[in-house]
Amino acid sequence: MSTDEPTPPSAVAELPPEFATLMRLADLVTPMSLRVAAHLRLVDHMRDGVHDLESLAKATDSHQDTLGRLIRHLIAVDVLAEPTPDHYVPTPLGELLAHGHPATQVGWLDPTHMIGRADLALVHLFEAVRDGGSVYKHRYGKEFWDDVSDDPDLGATFYDLMAHGQKRIFGEAVELHDWTGVRHILDVGGADGDLITAVLAKEPGISATLLELPGPAARARAKFEENGLAGKVEVVAGSFFDPLPVTADLITVSFVLHNWSDDDAVRILRHCARALEPDGSVLLVECADQSPSKPDPGFTSGDLRMMAYFGGRERTYGQWQELAIAAGMRIESVSNALAYGARVLTLVKSAA
Repeated sequence: MSTDEPTPPSAVAELPPEFATLMRLADLVTPMSLRVAAHLRLVDHMRDGVHDLESLAKATDSHQDTLGRLIRHLIAVDVLAEPTPDHYVPTPLGELLAHGHPATQVGWLDPTHMIGRADLALVHLFEAVRDGGSVYKHRYGKEFWDDVSDDPDLGATFYDLMAHGQKRIFGEAVELHDWTGVRHILDVGGADGDLITAVLAKEPGISATLLELPGPAARARAKFEENGLAGKVEVVAGSFFDPLPVTADLITVSFVLHNWSDDDAVRILRHCARALEPDGSVLLVECADQSPSKPDPGFTSGDLRMMAYFGGRERTYGQWQELAIAAGMRIESVSNALAYGARVLTLVKSAA
């Protein structure tokens, strides 16, 4: 008979120190809990004075017990707090789930908003990696841009969210650029017109054209009228996959090309090159990772989003160089990083 003592369970399979890190990275419960909280406007209700579980369940039309379990997890991850029994409040982190917060993240999380909706397509990331294309249609039955164009509410949430961060980037880009000699600017895929508005605020003598799909073009016209710019900006409803409607000294393409494959991006850039006046240039406002070794996780997560949403990609500086050359242009300069890691790349036509 063996006299060996039984091995303590803890010694049988001690977990490596990396286990907790891996489980945190792999967790889907917390990201989905945040999305549910954003959709239910939990923090908005708390800011409006609703703090106990029964009242929160009524305000959100939720099952009381399951809502309580959700709240318990949000407390565990420091999004909510319970300072006294059955009295729930947001932490400083949780305040970012409020619609009225200046740095609100609701648009990224609530699935009734365009990006929150698109993020749920990431459950099909396996198919995107295996097949090499977007999976938004796989989940929703139509392409991302068709949803943006066809549904005014979704379109509004998308452009409003994009404008939230891009206005700061555009302001920095406009201050950075030398506008000497620029008479006419063509903004290709210019959304609501925030970049043109920033340019004309600094350089009121420049005339401008904005090219967009019909939905955002209508929104841009309305905003230009509100800002007293209707007589200075022509808004053209159309596609940048067709020849561009006017020529210009300066063509701006901001946060457009990362939405498209390399082939499509080159096609757009070729149209831009053909529409340039002599000695004109194209300004790209995009991320352009220049990390020598380890990539930035914000850049790589954005890249996977572009792939899943619409088959696009974020690009390194070297990849932008390749696209410019393929379109008959070259990169003349690249700025230092602006807000959110964006850069301004100046492209000019290559010598014949």
